[in-house]
Amino acid sequence: MAKKAATPTTVTLKHLAADLAEEHELSKKAAEAILTDMVGKITKHLKKGERIRIVGLGILQVRKRAARMGRNPATPPAKRSRSRPARRSPSAPPRN
Repeated sequence: MAKKAATPTTVTLKHLAADLAEEHELSKKAAEAILTDMVGKITKHLKKGERIRIVGLGILQVRKRAARMGRNPATPPAKRSRSRPARRSPSAPPRN
């Protein structure tokens, strides 16, 4: 029998804040406020269309995704159902 791969644990903003608070002798509330503010600022800049470079993490930017047709796998391929409209989503730029 094949072994199941262990699911990785999810680290939340509260976990990150607790680690920062412990390492930098801050209160958990202060560390969480700093992280929440940072996420807000990153979101604001991405909404403006700006790129964000964080050394050691990467570059974040918003990309335009084209509209596409979806299909219901339970029906024949000739019948197309839901369509995905064009949208903008945050992503990392492709590596060369």
